[in-house]
Amino acid sequence: MKPVNVSDFEKIAAEKLTQMAYDYYRSGSHDEITLSENIEAFKRIFLKYRILVDVSKRDLSTEVLGQKISMPVIIAPTAFHKMAHSDGEVATAKAAGDAGTIMILSTLSNSDVEDVVKASAGPVWFQLYVYKDRAVTKELIERITKAGCKALVLTVDAPILGTRERDVRNRFNLPEGLSIKNLLPLNKDKLPEMNDSGLAGYAREHLDPSLSWKDIEWLKSVTDLPIIIKGIGCKEDAALAVLHGADGVVVSNHGGRQLDTSRATIDVLPEVSDTVNGKIEILLDGGIRRGTDILKAVALGAKAVLTGRPVLWGLAADGQAGVSAVLEIFRNELDVAMALCGCDSVKKISGDLIA
Repeated sequence: MKPVNVSDFEKIAAEKLTQMAYDYYRSGSHDEITLSENIEAFKRIFLKYRILVDVSKRDLSTEVLGQKISMPVIIAPTAFHKMAHSDGEVATAKAAGDAGTIMILSTLSNSDVEDVVKASAGPVWFQLYVYKDRAVTKELIERITKAGCKALVLTVDAPILGTRERDVRNRFNLPEGLSIKNLLPLNKDKLPEMNDSGLAGYAREHLDPSLSWKDIEWLKSVTDLPIIIKGIGCKEDAALAVLHGADGVVVSNHGGRQLDTSRATIDVLPEVSDTVNGKIEILLDGGIRRGTDILKAVALGAKAVLTGRPVLWGLAADGQAGVSAVLEIFRNELDVAMALCGCDSVKKISGDLIA
């Protein structure tokens, strides 16, 4: 049966993926309370619709950092796409470009950044983990800049990796033949063989837990790309992001994969929006499963949302076509939600729509 919503794709993906790959994509940390709460929190927010408004024509487009996209949905950075499909991140990038939106490529990509940028008709941003060896980080930034990436998305909520118990049980590691492709020239491309999770071991070995606000200044000294800070979970850190010159923030708890029992991102968004007060752009990820979720996030202050797991389910189900189908479902659901709320443009979505 043809999938009719993005959750249908997860059922197909579960049948096609290995147990280790499915658990890796699906898992949150510890009891997975935040993972579930990211989704459930949207269900507690109700919409106030308006009637007798001309919605015969609707405009879903918006701009993020001056880059026009066809709808307020961006592909979130997620690792290891080739575990889902042999075409990996290249297939995802093609689908993003065809949909007129942005793909954010993970540091932990199985595909070369040059191939991903070439494959996409739209902008590609790069998600960055900072390595203990700053020379490695600098060289990676130089490479992705040369490849044509349009922004740097700095992940800041992973000084160490959250305990993902499914990965521990499976002794997660990459299948034979896959690697962290963009770190291959820097000899940081393999996950160690561990008794728990190879990815957790990789993070302990290579990623820098001493990362602090002063490193934003260092990043700005080595790149002219816009810097978006991903992992904001409170108004205090949103204020510091503005203070330290970030171009944008992503309200994110890493998809529930880091600190379990941290708040759902949609619950954090209003305080971040109030604090930032339009000074920089706000994005949100975590729990986006319906067009109404997108509308609620924009109404509460996000310029756009990021979607991760649904894209992976689409990729596993049917490669590029599966990702395209997921994005089209989001587009159609948002379009319907806007029409039924009496809103003919994304630019007109506001807090007045929240009951």
